[in-house]
Amino acid sequence: MRSSNPVFSRRGFSRDNNGYAGFNAPPQAGGPAANPYAGTNPYAQPGNPYAQDAAQAAQAPSYAPQTGRMTMDDVVLRTGMTLGTVIAGAAVGWIFLTKSLGFAVAAGLIAMVLGFVQSFKRKPSPALILTYAAFEGIFLGALSGAINDLPKLSGAPMQAVMGTMAVFVAMLVAYKTRIVRVTARFTRYLLIAMLGFVLLSMVNMLFMVFGGGDGLGFRSGGLGILFGVVGVVLGALCLALDFKQVEDGIAYGAPREESWLAAFGLTVTLVWIYTELLRLISILRD
Repeated sequence: MRSSNPVFSRRGFSRDNNGYAGFNAPPQAGGPAANPYAGTNPYAQPGNPYAQDAAQAAQAPSYAPQTGRMTMDDVVLRTGMTLGTVIAGAAVGWIFLTKSLGFAVAAGLIAMVLGFVQSFKRKPSPALILTYAAFEGIFLGALSGAINDLPKLSGAPMQAVMGTMAVFVAMLVAYKTRIVRVTARFTRYLLIAMLGFVLLSMVNMLFMVFGGGDGLGFRSGGLGILFGVVGVVLGALCLALDFKQVEDGIAYGAPREESWLAAFGLTVTLVWIYTELLRLISILRD
């Protein structure tokens, strides 16, 4: 079972030999025998001298040097750089492209292509990830500016930003306190729900393009509100999955470069949550 976040559907972020979703399970005292989910470390290969098995990770002191391995500081730093690039691009789009949505749509398409390219690359590319973030930011900034200019929706983008921050903090707390537990079943059901949501969105878009109006009604009225809430909830659950995969990657000695992949995945999820919140707020305030 692969992650519902496409940027994690690659080496190290997939199913291990024992069926556990995400990285292999985090190390526990007693080594692999005490952990029913512990399989082969996806980073235990000649090219990565920093990988360790469950027993090594469990016995290593918390203050052990992490040189060459991904750490939480690396993830936070790269995520900050990626989100900072999104914000800078959003400022450009808001200031210069609010009245030129054609360019904004082009930027969004470029970001989508770059995102797919990175998703299928064997190794993360910092330049590609930051370029994706810049174009994604331009698209979001122009779209948000255009929505903010509408009298009924003035201030909606800022509400969506605050809502996205609130969802992130809430899910981080829920994950750290184990209110939300990421298991194989959790991942399986989340993937099914995400695929269904995306397929319904694509069908609705096709009806909008060829039939006009609001298509199947998933983006307005009571059904639109329900659909928006479901989208936000799915995005929030994807955050929990992202947290789990980052945590396990650190525990099993992922190379430092993988922190860029973690940053990319978190950015994709946060962009998803923001766009769904913006759409939901727009429906509620219209």
